[in-house]
Amino acid sequence: MPKPGEFRDDGAAESPSRAGRSGGEGTGLVGGRGVEVGADVEEAADAERAEDAVDVRAVLRAAVGQDQPEPALAGADQPAGRDEHADPAADEARRLREAVGLLHQPESLDLNPALRTRVLKGCLSRRPPRIPVPDWAVPYDAETARLDALLQDFGDAEWHAPVRLRWFDDDRPTSRRTTVAGVIAHLLSVDGLVATALGLEDPLPAAPGRGDGAAGPAGRTEAYWRASRFPPTRTVRGPWREQSHSLVRTVSFTGSHAGGLPVAYGDFALPLHDAMLDRAFECWVHAADIAEAVHYPYEPPAPHHLHRMIDLAARLLPSVLAERRRAGLSAPGDRTPHLVPAGAPGRSLRLEIEGAGGGEWLIALDSPAAVGSADHEVAHVALDGVEFCHLAAGHISPEDAAAGQHGDRRAVRDVLFATASMSRM
Repeated sequence: MPKPGEFRDDGAAESPSRAGRSGGEGTGLVGGRGVEVGADVEEAADAERAEDAVDVRAVLRAAVGQDQPEPALAGADQPAGRDEHADPAADEARRLREAVGLLHQPESLDLNPALRTRVLKGCLSRRPPRIPVPDWAVPYDAETARLDALLQDFGDAEWHAPVRLRWFDDDRPTSRRTTVAGVIAHLLSVDGLVATALGLEDPLPAAPGRGDGAAGPAGRTEAYWRASRFPPTRTVRGPWREQSHSLVRTVSFTGSHAGGLPVAYGDFALPLHDAMLDRAFECWVHAADIAEAVHYPYEPPAPHHLHRMIDLAARLLPSVLAERRRAGLSAPGDRTPHLVPAGAPGRSLRLEIEGAGGGEWLIALDSPAAVGSADHEVAHVALDGVEFCHLAAGHISPEDAAAGQHGDRRAVRDVLFATASMSRM
C-alpha cells in the first residue's frame, strides 16, 4: 500500500486523513477508537430536537391544566377493540388542539368597514373606471355590499330570526314584527321606488295604485308581504342583490346629470341623488337591525358616507318643520309670527354633530325657503353622529336623545321631534 502523500497506481494522491480512515466515508480515528462521526452528530441533533419537542408538549399540557404523566402505551395484555379515545396519541393531540385554541387570541371575522373603500380607492387611483359610479351613489353601493356580506353565511335559523322594525308615527314610537327575510323583502320593495323611476322592473308582483295609499314605502312593503304565498325566505336575497346591482349600474350609465330625476315616495318626492342617499341610510339601519337580531356586531358606515347621510337629514329638516307647523305640531317663534319670505334670513338653530361624519348646520326654523343665519341663531344642539342617525331612524325617542342644548328650548324640542318624525317603516 503506498505511503501517505505518495501517488497510487491510478495517479491519485492519498491524503493522510483519508489513509487513516478505517471504514467508509464519514469515519475516523478519535482517541485510538473507531467512531462514527457523522452518525454521532445526527444522533445528538435528534436527541436535542426530541428534548425541545417534549418541552413544547409540556408547556401546552400545562396551558390546558393537564400536566399529568402520559398513560402507558397499549400492551399485549390490553384488549384489542378498545375505544379510540383511549389512545394516548389521540388524547394528546386533542389536548394540544385545545391548547392552541387557548393560546390564539380570538379575532372578529368581520372586515374593517373602511377596507373596501380603501381597496377601491387604491385600485381606482391606478386605473380610473371607464364608467365611474356617481359620488352620491357610492354610499348605497357600499352599504348594500356590507349587508350582502353579512347575509352570505346565514342559515335557515338566522333567516327566520325575529326582527322588530321601529319608527315614529304621530310623535309616538311604532313597531312592526317581521323576520330577517322580511326585512330584505322590505328593502327590495322600497328600493323598487328608485328602480321604477329609472325605468327598471318593479319588484312587486302587481304595482299598487297611486290612489289607494299603497304607493309609499309602508304600503309597498305590506303589498309585497301579502302577495307572497309563504313568508319570505332566503330566496329573497337574490332578487334584492340583483336589483341593487342594477340600480348602481343604471345610475352610473346615466351619469351625474340624472341626479335631479324625481323619485316619488307616495306623499312626497326626492331627487335621485337624495333618494340614493336615503336608500343607503335605510340599508345601514336595517342591516344593524338584522345584526342585532342574530347577535352580531355591525359598524356604522364610513365617516364620509355617514356625513352625506347626516347632511341629507339636515337639509330636509326645514321642510319637515314646515309640514309639522301646518299640521299644528309646532308653532312659529314669538319673534316671528309669520313665515319668513323666501331667501330671507330667519330664526336658525345650530346643529352640531360630533364624532365621525360630523359637522355643523344652520337649520332655518320658520320657512323651508329661508336662509339659515348665525346672526339669527336662537338655539344650539350638539349630538353624536350615530345617535343623530338613530334619532332620525326612530330608534330612540327625542326625550332620550343625549343632546347638549342651549337657547330656545321650544326650538330645540321642535327640531328633535322633527328629526324623529322623518323615520318610517
